[in-house]
Amino acid sequence: VQLQASGGGLVQAGESLRVSCVASGRTSRDYTVAWFRQTPGKEREFVGGISWSTTRTEYADSVKGRSTISKDNARNTVYLQMNSAKPEDTAVYYCAAPRIGVNTLSRYPTSYYYWGQGTEVTVSS
Repeated sequence: VQLQASGGGLVQAGESLRVSCVASGRTSRDYTVAWFRQTPGKEREFVGGISWSTTRTEYADSVKGRSTISKDNARNTVYLQMNSAKPEDTAVYYCAAPRIGVNTLSRYPTSYYYWGQGTEVTVSS
């Protein structure tokens, strides 16, 4: 299983950003994909996630109401759309998926086995 995150870059505060995660090498659709973010010196923080089969989503309080996680089955891609970006959203964003056979949507990074390489997002004030 490989995850490829992309779409990061520089946005102004108040603008929108979207990052993508392409999943490959996985035939079953019964799994979850989560987004985490990390800044230097801090632990990896749960942003949100989606269950591929049920499309149930969860969000961290820090992004709830201004973020949407969605998926494109045909492209095996999960998107994180974040509106009204804030400087505190600046981080490296990672997508993650659990081991095959596990479909729990967890907020803990230790619950995930496969990780994308990360894409850097900078929100300027």
